Amino acid sequence: MQKKVKSSAGNQDKNASVRRAMTLRRASPFLTVFVLLLVWQWVSAREIISHILVPPPADVYLAFSNAMADGTLPKHALVTLEEMLYGLLIGVGIGLVIGYAIAKAPLLESILSPVIVGFQSTPIVAYAPLLVIWFGSGLASKVVTTAVIVFFPMLVNTIVGIRGVSPNLRDLLRSLKAGRWQTFRHLEVPSALPVVLAGLKTSATLAVIGAVVGEFVSQGSGLGFLVTSARNLYDTPLVVVAVLTMTAISLSLYGLVAYVEWRFLVWQRRSIL
Repeated sequence: MQKKVKSSAGNQDKNASVRRAMTLRRASPFLTVFVLLLVWQWVSAREIISHILVPPPADVYLAFSNAMADGTLPKHALVTLEEMLYGLLIGVGIGLVIGYAIAKAPLLESILSPVIVGFQSTPIVAYAPLLVIWFGSGLASKVVTTAVIVFFPMLVNTIVGIRGVSPNLRDLLRSLKAGRWQTFRHLEVPSALPVVLAGLKTSATLAVIGAVVGEFVSQGSGLGFLVTSARNLYDTPLVVVAVLTMTAISLSLYGLVAYVEWRFLVWQRRSIL
């Protein structure tokens, strides 16, 4: 009887510890932001750095309120978000297809790798002007710039994920007379999914870089254009607002992919537990 009581008490303590750890984990991002705001306010209040370079949080909030009130921030944010989503969809799709093909055909890797690696080793700002010349100064050039920058992480992670499938499981499905579609659906996709979703996380955070670089090169609208305009006017608070908006969009996309990962990889969490 005493052993049962001790076991029950031990389980309760363990569950309480797990709950505390989960609560701390969920609250830690907010605590980090809160601490950064405190440091920012402390630096501004003591004028350690000129307000022209690092504006106080109150000035940034005022710039944010004005940009929201006159519609400037929503207008440019929606343009950047549209470019990101289209570019992310195209870049991820092409990365998945080519990555799967390379993983299944090593000869294709030998043929395409010099072009792909050479293209990716060149900074995006170097050939972004060429994309503007080829695709125009409108939406298309920004979408292509975003697609190019998100393509490589998805390509590499898809190759690693497919090639990481257990050979023993392949042999097992082969012995059961499984076809290519059955092998793809029941073995390759579940096995490669954790690695592929990790690549998608990286691509989601890089998408904003591609869109903003395109906007820097071909100005007209978007958060990159807003940053350039505010910089030319020495409106540092508005620059900070635009940068924080980019960060918020990027974090939102990352969180969305993390949620998809959490939903689809239930089996992985259970195996860890």
